[in-house]
Amino acid sequence: MAVQRKRNPNGAGTITKRKDGRYQAAVYVLQPDGTRARKFAYGKTWAECDTKRRELLDKVDQGVPVPTRSAKLAEWLPYWLDNIVKPRRKLSTYEKYEAHVRLHLSPMLGTKRLETLGVADVRRFLTTLEKKTTAATAKESHRVLRSALSSACREELITRNVAKLVEPPRPTPRDLRPWSLDETLTFLAAARKDPLYAAFVLAITMGLRRGEVVGLRWSDIDLDNRVLVVRQQLQRRRGVLYNDETKGRRSRALPLPVLCVAPLRWHRMRQEAMRVSAGKDWQDTGYVFTTRSGRPIEPRNLHRSFVRVSAAAGLRPIRLHDARHGCATLLTAAGVAPRVVMEILGHSQISLTMDVYTHVVQDTQREAISHMDRLLKRRPARE
Repeated sequence: MAVQRKRNPNGAGTITKRKDGRYQAAVYVLQPDGTRARKFAYGKTWAECDTKRRELLDKVDQGVPVPTRSAKLAEWLPYWLDNIVKPRRKLSTYEKYEAHVRLHLSPMLGTKRLETLGVADVRRFLTTLEKKTTAATAKESHRVLRSALSSACREELITRNVAKLVEPPRPTPRDLRPWSLDETLTFLAAARKDPLYAAFVLAITMGLRRGEVVGLRWSDIDLDNRVLVVRQQLQRRRGVLYNDETKGRRSRALPLPVLCVAPLRWHRMRQEAMRVSAGKDWQDTGYVFTTRSGRPIEPRNLHRSFVRVSAAAGLRPIRLHDARHGCATLLTAAGVAPRVVMEILGHSQISLTMDVYTHVVQDTQREAISHMDRLLKRRPARE
């Protein structure tokens, strides 16, 4: 007597035999937009069909979407942002990706389905976007699209990433013109009496990012042994001031220049006086640079103070971040190895250090080549 197969529990799908002799499995699966729909799989035998049914159920258990039809980019991109980018990437990265999806990718490519999106579609999109905005914006949107399609490949929604087959636009490098040594010294002299003088010294001499400066805590600084550890950066996103990881997601311990020690000691004494003056209103946050009540200062306010002091000194306007470029310029011009400059600035790749400061390297090469004139100078003719 044949053993009757047990009926699958609710949600486990069903297997039926078709009129053509094949078997058909039906399972309710998750869609990219969060809804559920019925997905069919087919096999020549019951066992083959049951294997496919179990594979679909495994994806259901893992929360992996299995579209019953090829999802549109306008459906996939929001799912990718909320379920893949947001939980695993930094908030600043998520916001940047979300802006490109909302402003460029969804409006211009949203109606395209993942499986039918072609190389020509991506190329036309980049060409149009570059004309409407800039090559840099088009290149960044290409990077976001490439990342989104790579995730779709990993989840087996598509078999290839067409964005990888299209070369991104090449933006013109921004002309970096950081302050010269004389301009830097002029700024430091003008900022000596400013409450944030120590912050400016750190940004200029150590090339710290704005968020890294305002995110420093006294526990990160050892003035006696002259060591500073960059562990986090302070950011404001969506109206919230929060501590974030460093850009490279790793801390770096740096020797503290002698020039920074005295300003930091003076700043600590001034902060102690503010704490006594605030009394019960003081918030002991442990940050190096704080307001009169002990709360950390806003990253944007540091930049505003920098602009105000430089304008009062009659200097040409530059960004606070350009002071970081100036640090690398001075270090490179002084003969410091690019690998060391990379570690000080916290770059993730040596190529970034070399690309950004090519003009400094060229000046060094020009100086080296000039020695050839002296070495190969023709001897004076003999009488």
